Amino acid sequence: MPASPDSPRPDTSGRAPREVPTAPDARRSLGYAALIGIGVMAAIDEIVFHQLLQWHHFFDRATPTIGIISDGLLHAAELLSLVIGTFLLLDLARQRRLAMRLVWAGVLFGMGGFQLFDGIVSHKLLRIHQIRYDVDLLAYDLAWNLSAIALLLLGAWLYRRTRQLRRR
Repeated sequence: MPASPDSPRPDTSGRAPREVPTAPDARRSLGYAALIGIGVMAAIDEIVFHQLLQWHHFFDRATPTIGIISDGLLHAAELLSLVIGTFLLLDLARQRRLAMRLVWAGVLFGMGGFQLFDGIVSHKLLRIHQIRYDVDLLAYDLAWNLSAIALLLLGAWLYRRTRQLRRR
């Protein structure tokens, strides 16, 4: 008698059956989500400041063509970050190891980390671009970096809150 379509199929791979762990993987949930946060903030930066407002390019210390090419490379990196982070999180969810509260903390850490890195390293240390040109930058720099710190603090609060809830 043939097996019904709903009956489990025997494993013919010769490998031992894989056990599905049920304990959430906090470190991976946080790290993979940070990749998504980096991609999201890079997308916001690129769409708003590079394309809509046209205040700067990723690399402004050359010709406009080089600036556009550098924006394309930033866009490619942002998409890779979003796609890789999403697939890694989906794999954790498939394994039933996703710590969802830590995912939100990770996204905030990634967003704030990207923003602060861009504001300090790209804008001030390397000077590959500024937020705007021909204006007093203090207000822009403060808004840029303080918003990054706010995202990082919110992520830290959520991370700490999640750890406290897990201990109970």
